[in-house]
Amino acid sequence: MPALSVACRALALLAFLSLATAPTAYAAEDETQLWLGASATMKASPADLVVMDVGHRFRRDESGGEQQLARIALDHAVAKNIHVGGGIAFFHSEPEQELRLFQQLTATHGIFQSRTRMEQRFFDTADEASWRLRQRFQASIPLDPAKRWTLVAATELFFHLNRARPSDKTGLAVMRQQAGLRHALSKALDVQLLYMRQQGFRDDRPDAVVHVPWLTLNWKI
Repeated sequence: MPALSVACRALALLAFLSLATAPTAYAAEDETQLWLGASATMKASPADLVVMDVGHRFRRDESGGEQQLARIALDHAVAKNIHVGGGIAFFHSEPEQELRLFQQLTATHGIFQSRTRMEQRFFDTADEASWRLRQRFQASIPLDPAKRWTLVAATELFFHLNRARPSDKTGLAVMRQQAGLRHALSKALDVQLLYMRQQGFRDDRPDAVVHVPWLTLNWKI
């Protein structure tokens, strides 16, 4: 019962954050995508973690077609349950290529985790960098004593800080909501399946809503 109570409180908090931060949308344009990913986490030292991940996003042509990504990040523990880090990522699709630099602060408290990330995005279709701030809140709730099954719920907000192109929107631009399960296949390997709802807020036209089943394989070295 205590675990169920904690789970209910965590989900209620995330639902409140989603509703409190979302602007009113009168209509929306919906689509469905499929995302696949794999990651490897290595302990470079007692205080340093290296995370590498790759992914493939199946998207319709109107949304830029299929996209591939590769990313590497380093996180350094500066205090108990607090990490600072950064990394580099590359995104490839038919319409454009993106090179991304990012810096982040991650804090964990029990089942809760928050991550603040600043990104500099360099597109081959823009002359200057696009700056973006991302704020993520996540709850990971073990469902069994062995912690082989974990309920995951998260909300993430994306704020665009400048206009790299005239059509870019500043301010709150995207909100992601995720819910799903993570299952430990072994001590070093787990698989995670989430449903994600991504809402892009647009001025003077319907919001863009994307529904994403997201499957990820995670390996701890």
